[in-house]
Amino acid sequence: MDVYRTDRVRNVVLLGHGGAGKTTLAEAMAYLSGVTNRMGSVADGNTLSDYDKEEIRRKFSISTSVIPVEWDKNKINVLDTPGYFDFVGEVEEAVGVADAAIIVVSGKDGVQVGTEKAWDFCEEHNLPRMIFVTEMDNDDVSYREVVEKLQELFGKKIAPLHMPIRENGKFVGYVNIVKKAGRRYIAKGRKEECPVPDYLKEYLDKYRETLLESVAETSDEYMDRYFSGDEFSVAEISAALATNIDECAIVPVCMGSPVNLQGVSNLLDDICEYFPDPSKRPCTGINTKTNEMFEANYDFQKAKSAYVWKTISDPFIGKYSLIKVCSGTLKSDDTLFDVDKGNEERLGKLYVLRGNKPTEVSELFAGDIGALAKLGDVSTGDSLATKQTLVSYPKTLLSVPYTAKRYKAVNKGDDDKIAQALAKLAIEDRTFRNVIDSANHQSLLYGIGDQQIEVIKSKLEDRYKVKIELSEPKVAFRETIRKKSDVEGKYKKQTGGHGQYGDVKMRFEPSGNMDEPYEFAIEVVGGAVPKNYYPAVEKGLAECMDAGPLAGYPVVGVKATLYDGSYHPVDSSEQAFKTATHMAFKDGFMKADPVLLEPIVTLRVKVKDQYTGDVMGDLNKRRGRVLGMNPDKNGTTVIEADVPQTEIYGYGTVLRSMTGGSGDFSYEFARYEQAPADVQKKQIEARADKVGRDED
Repeated sequence: MDVYRTDRVRNVVLLGHGGAGKTTLAEAMAYLSGVTNRMGSVADGNTLSDYDKEEIRRKFSISTSVIPVEWDKNKINVLDTPGYFDFVGEVEEAVGVADAAIIVVSGKDGVQVGTEKAWDFCEEHNLPRMIFVTEMDNDDVSYREVVEKLQELFGKKIAPLHMPIRENGKFVGYVNIVKKAGRRYIAKGRKEECPVPDYLKEYLDKYRETLLESVAETSDEYMDRYFSGDEFSVAEISAALATNIDECAIVPVCMGSPVNLQGVSNLLDDICEYFPDPSKRPCTGINTKTNEMFEANYDFQKAKSAYVWKTISDPFIGKYSLIKVCSGTLKSDDTLFDVDKGNEERLGKLYVLRGNKPTEVSELFAGDIGALAKLGDVSTGDSLATKQTLVSYPKTLLSVPYTAKRYKAVNKGDDDKIAQALAKLAIEDRTFRNVIDSANHQSLLYGIGDQQIEVIKSKLEDRYKVKIELSEPKVAFRETIRKKSDVEGKYKKQTGGHGQYGDVKMRFEPSGNMDEPYEFAIEVVGGAVPKNYYPAVEKGLAECMDAGPLAGYPVVGVKATLYDGSYHPVDSSEQAFKTATHMAFKDGFMKADPVLLEPIVTLRVKVKDQYTGDVMGDLNKRRGRVLGMNPDKNGTTVIEADVPQTEIYGYGTVLRSMTGGSGDFSYEFARYEQAPADVQKKQIEARADKVGRDED
């Protein structure tokens, strides 16, 4: 592949709902630009971007892929992202390095939740964007309805550039609104001129007026010409469009059928003509030596620096660090400094990746996207720079995972292999967490959703040959007491030689401090229990805290007072007093009105206003207490509620079902509260076999 200067590079991310046609569009771009000699399909599992076995098997994108295509002396780095919400981290990484976006909308399914989320990503990052409506070859698709829905949602900035021409219901061409000219498709993206059909002239005038208004708003001179009735030239309209698109003041709508290569060459032309090159986008880091701002701004004449935005760690193709060059020009065998790790790294060869296929290049200009192989400890989010100018760039903020599943090894002895495999998968996917919950004796996988965790399970089996089984996580209940008790624990055993003797009298009562397992007090007088046995009593008490006598859960909030007892000058021992304490605690705890405490989390749910009733009703079923409702921007509401942790398992799936995928949630631990009687009874019965021994 040729080397491209910054002004000849376009970094474009494909966004949209799952199944809208992003991967098919990327494949059509690659085929039309000559990257491939045959066009692959998602159904056949032979596309450039969906190369992973899981993607081929499931027939949807899981990871972001880069497909560089060369068009009209430009290099377009096409970033094909997943549409399913479980893999939002991949989207967030890609949006962070893109300079513009194509929001892909299914003509058949229309505007979906994924369309709106894509728009929100663009708004958040101030990304210039275009909308591409696919499946225009489907006879039932109404382009006009899709445009009207887009205008209803996103306002007047939605401006179509093309309209479809249909003959006998078949999609045969389009009208270029800027040029007021018709085009008929011939073959493989080629077309010929044709007249504009009469039935389109009304909408042609309407849509063109929208474009002309946007042109007029770019300068006072144009505004005067517009009101005086002057006609703008095609060149003037195109230049004004580029300005307005760059400023996000207008969002053009294009359309076509990528599977038939219709409309794709127009889109490639528009990307080159209307989208900004990287030098038009801001890029700022911190010079860690001087603590001053470093305005890289993708200037190839400044000191060399790059940001690692994604890592591929595949046992079959090796490890690649995907970078975006922020300043300077990187060359093979350059030596840069990993600002985050403090290591010097010799780059070796430079590559561009097309899916999983590396192509070596001699250099990469600022703003371009490439890959580096086998870079030691370099990981996603690291900044690379020269030792003289140590620039650190802000890391991409990723969604926090809140969906948890417990996992166990299917085969004994695989625990270490699983831990190593999960660590390797975490290099690629930073939105899942492997958490060892020692307090509850369980290993947990946290993900954005159930589907992501299922994919991780499949990758463990396919790539690393280890199997895990998934189940509902154990919730960390606690045990405490509500009343006082006064008991004696006496351990006496004769074994033929020295016997065992320990005797303690203890009071148990609530301590009032739920952050600590116990408080220990001593009120012994007259040496009834010798002082040298006090530590044994406390140690025995501490051992009882791990598993209470009610349901085997950890104990909190207990005050234990040793006030009397007796000992034997020969048979007494530390072990005997520990055992006596165990006996006293079990008896005293059960006589002091023991109860189970359940963890309460503060849940925040962000939903569209029309779904608040359904969400509130569901929260009530989950024993939730709504704390407040705060209207957010754009017709959304944030509902805050306290909910028992046992009731939020699987909540992500239910919320998506209730809200059509538009709802988001997060939560954090708040406190422990006494569980209702029916919940306590169920837990005690379920854990009867756990009492008196450690959990599995």
